[in-house]
Amino acid sequence: MLLMYVLIAVIGLLAGGMVNVLADDLPHYRRPRTPRYPDGTPRTPTAWLGLAAFLTGQRASPHGAKLSWRYPLAEIGTALLMLLTYALKHDNPDVSGLQLVFWLAYMAIFVLITVVDIEHRLILFSVIIPACVLALLDAVLTPVQDEPNLQRAVLGGALGFGVFFLLYIGGFVYTYVAQKIQGRDITEVAFGYGDVMMATLSGLILGLEAVIFALFITVFLGALGALVYIVGSRVVGRGYSLFTALPYGPYIVAGTIIMLLFAPQVRYLMVGY
Repeated sequence: MLLMYVLIAVIGLLAGGMVNVLADDLPHYRRPRTPRYPDGTPRTPTAWLGLAAFLTGQRASPHGAKLSWRYPLAEIGTALLMLLTYALKHDNPDVSGLQLVFWLAYMAIFVLITVVDIEHRLILFSVIIPACVLALLDAVLTPVQDEPNLQRAVLGGALGFGVFFLLYIGGFVYTYVAQKIQGRDITEVAFGYGDVMMATLSGLILGLEAVIFALFITVFLGALGALVYIVGSRVVGRGYSLFTALPYGPYIVAGTIIMLLFAPQVRYLMVGY
């Protein structure tokens, strides 16, 4: 048992290292390369993992360019999510080994989406489209009573897409009206199309019923996060602009993970069964 946890932790750290590589290159539309420092200097193999680079004193390149804390945090975060998934699901008789592999893969994808959205305000099609294909493959290969089959996955994806596409269009309408009222150009919108695609992915993974709960959680967490940001901005004296762009993808990711790992508990809290 302990050996499996160690193995999952190692896999999570390695997957987190891959997340860092993809987060460095994909937003710039580059083919993924071996790990590099911020100035482009290649890292030695012993520093390919951000955590290893920090622990061995190889955080900076020979020219002084330092790796940010994102590198070890993404690797540790991926490993922790995979460990949590394994701890919660491996004893469930309805969860096959293949299903568990899909869920572990989702955790690395979720970390990648979160990192890129926070750093670049982007949810990349080069990540979302393969992830959607993976979710459909999951629905086909691992249909069980409490998990989406292909039909429920497609319906869930359609619901996620539909709800967030309406929000996406509504954001443009609101921005247009605000421009007319205020008489100035506003380039920011409440939701990007990447958020629409992330909600679609959430629906494909969770299925029709579970994605409804995930969307409620997402909206709640998004409102809470915006409130914390506004209050925090005022406390530190930076002020807050009404049209400040805030990444919404991490909230969709959080709602999806919560429903993926804690669906029975969430249903009981929300509807009593």
